[in-house]
Amino acid sequence: MKTSPLDRLVLSEHLHKMLCCVDLVFPESREHLLELAFLESDKDLVEVAYDVPGKGRVLEATVGRCKNGAAVNYVEPYMRRRDPEAMVIADDRPTDKPHWKNRFDRPFEEVRQETFNWFREGAGPLIVLPFLSGDKKRGYPTLLIAPANAGFFVAGLADLQGFFPAEEIPENFEPRAVIYLAPPFRHTHFDGKQVVVHNRLPGMHELFSYNLYPGPSAKKGVYGILLSIGEEEDWVTLHSSAVRVVTPYDNEFVIMHEGASGGGKSEMTQQLHREPDGRIRLAHNTITGDDVYFELLDPCELQPVTDDMALAHPSIQTSTTGRLMIEDAEAGWFLRVDHLNEYGKEPAIEKLCIDPPEPLIFLNLEGKPGSTILPWEHIQDAPGKPCPNPRVIMPRHFIDKVVDDPVAVDVRSFGVRTPPSTKKNPNYGIIGMMHILPPALGWLWRLVAPRGHANPSIVTTEGLTSEGVGSYWPFATGKRVTQANLLLKLTQETPGTPYVLIPNQYIGAYHVGFQPEWILREYMARRGSVKFRPEQLIESRCPILGYSLERLKVAGQLMPTGLLHVHEQPEVGIKGYDAGQKILTDFFKQELSQFLTDDLDPLGRKIIEVCMNDGTLEDYIKVYTS
Repeated sequence: MKTSPLDRLVLSEHLHKMLCCVDLVFPESREHLLELAFLESDKDLVEVAYDVPGKGRVLEATVGRCKNGAAVNYVEPYMRRRDPEAMVIADDRPTDKPHWKNRFDRPFEEVRQETFNWFREGAGPLIVLPFLSGDKKRGYPTLLIAPANAGFFVAGLADLQGFFPAEEIPENFEPRAVIYLAPPFRHTHFDGKQVVVHNRLPGMHELFSYNLYPGPSAKKGVYGILLSIGEEEDWVTLHSSAVRVVTPYDNEFVIMHEGASGGGKSEMTQQLHREPDGRIRLAHNTITGDDVYFELLDPCELQPVTDDMALAHPSIQTSTTGRLMIEDAEAGWFLRVDHLNEYGKEPAIEKLCIDPPEPLIFLNLEGKPGSTILPWEHIQDAPGKPCPNPRVIMPRHFIDKVVDDPVAVDVRSFGVRTPPSTKKNPNYGIIGMMHILPPALGWLWRLVAPRGHANPSIVTTEGLTSEGVGSYWPFATGKRVTQANLLLKLTQETPGTPYVLIPNQYIGAYHVGFQPEWILREYMARRGSVKFRPEQLIESRCPILGYSLERLKVAGQLMPTGLLHVHEQPEVGIKGYDAGQKILTDFFKQELSQFLTDDLDPLGRKIIEVCMNDGTLEDYIKVYTS
């Protein structure tokens, strides 16, 4: 006889006691999850609110029933983006992250027990969602425990990671991690701030999500769980998108694109954007007003592999050519649609949003009950100020030609959001359209991972800041140097996968958006590699930018020289370039200094010292190969 869902879970004594004394809901299907998002009512608009001592009823979000899904909107604009300061660590294991005891004036164990008491006595019915953190084959058993009125949050996490319906929960499902969602604590304990607490216990990773925005509380929370387990087991989950590109001649080429939030990961799997007449506007000169156009009649076919999280698990490293092997760590993608501000910008995504196979979860988008949510109608943070972080959670199996199996990566690209840079107003936007990086520099860029200009995904930060090791440091729980060593080890073990650097937004005085990565995707796939003869490469004026291409010809059209060698733009010149170079190299030195500890791999130390000593490109090559 089939046992009950709770009986099929292997739980700790305290967790079993807590769940035994409250009403539980185990989702039975995706359809059931969508019903839970609307509080299992027939209402077209429901409110997600909590009784907060001293404040009364606090409305967090509304959920509107629309033709194509649920329109979730937060009352506070602050809750519509991830706060980069949300994560704290509560345990005593090694970490470089902010620790609970240094930020709060009471022991975490007290708050932990208060959280459990709230689940037992004040939360009402609880939803219990069993799922696997990571992929279906190599995932780690995990539970989400949430108040029943947070059904939209549970449905969103189920779309992101998959889940076991009540009747399909395996016998002896023993969680390696548990996520506890307790939204009222944001007000009662944390002055309204987003706080996510990681508590790494022996054999158990507890994640306390004290806010309802799924960025830090669900998606990146699971990422933190995977990084923590990978740190123990000696592997990494890379912060990247990946796409298999099929050329008009049926050649296949896999590009993995890494970078900080806003660095172009989601864009790498998108079709390039065109003007109404079909032309591609490659660049717009912000000084002269001139435009540079590009034509491409027969673009490559795109087969998406990952959107944000790529498992580089040891069990899949089977390439005989030394290439890196990856697979998707997610069952669904947290797509940002801020670039969709009018009809026709990206037809494939627009069609999926407007007419999906099943209803979707939308965040920060206008959605009147009974209407169709349109991806270009973003909620207003203030009159005339649209939210920069509208999102849709898209189950990956809804996406056409998505790749389910592990793939070998032909090139690892890294994206950087760059500002406009001129001789009058120099900045670090001196990165040319494409740079070829030797492995040592490929590693350094991942240690620094500049967050860059006008990041739309997080609460605003000014100037050049770092997202840190692998660009996934904001979600990691341990030590920087440990992750740095893991990334260097991966680089050494996968010599068949080379590295390139691609900017977005601006190249010198030119606004380029994400066109460089879209055009270079076509170029690299058609070329079949990024191996060049020595005479085709020029040492970049800035050594940490590796090599530049002497010239770049795509689909029979030469790219303007100034987009390859930024100092040749009249608006920038040598003086403007060198001023920007100093900003960039000083920032690298500042960020890299924190890795120079006794625990750093000796080769890593040598590479960083080359940067600290203003080494040449040849120095980076020699130190890695010696």
